[in-house]
Amino acid sequence: MPESKAGITERRYEAQDVSLHGMVYSALGLAVLVILGFLASWFVFKYYVQVQKLGPPASPFDNTRTLPPPPRLQVNPAGDLKAYQAEEDAILHSYGWADKSAGVVRIPIERAMDLSLQRGFPVRKNGAAEEGKTEAPGGSRLAARVAAPSGAPEGQ
Repeated sequence: MPESKAGITERRYEAQDVSLHGMVYSALGLAVLVILGFLASWFVFKYYVQVQKLGPPASPFDNTRTLPPPPRLQVNPAGDLKAYQAEEDAILHSYGWADKSAGVVRIPIERAMDLSLQRGFPVRKNGAAEEGKTEAPGGSRLAARVAAPSGAPEGQ
């Protein structure tokens, strides 16, 4: 055994064991707390069973669901997107009324593009556009290039 400066031998281990009474009291205290927790849960459960009645049990043959208020989560987002795109494509590729009261109709997009190419696009008819210059809202003049239908700049 190593000796200290005073000549007394030092112990390098515990001289006494763990207190048996402390361990027993700790285990009993833990058991009492667990039992008290179970009893408190049981009383709370019984209280809510008496206060909040659940009503009659649901029929096993009843398959109705009450939906939560909107907004709802999407169950199948990919399917919803495909359905939405199909609706939009149906509108783009069909004839129909856009506003029946105003007499505005909808035509397929391909037909609208063909008509635009046949009839040409609207062009502003004022002095500044004919000179190749437009006037900005502040009054300064800006040079503008007007493209011909073939795609080449005008004047070439």
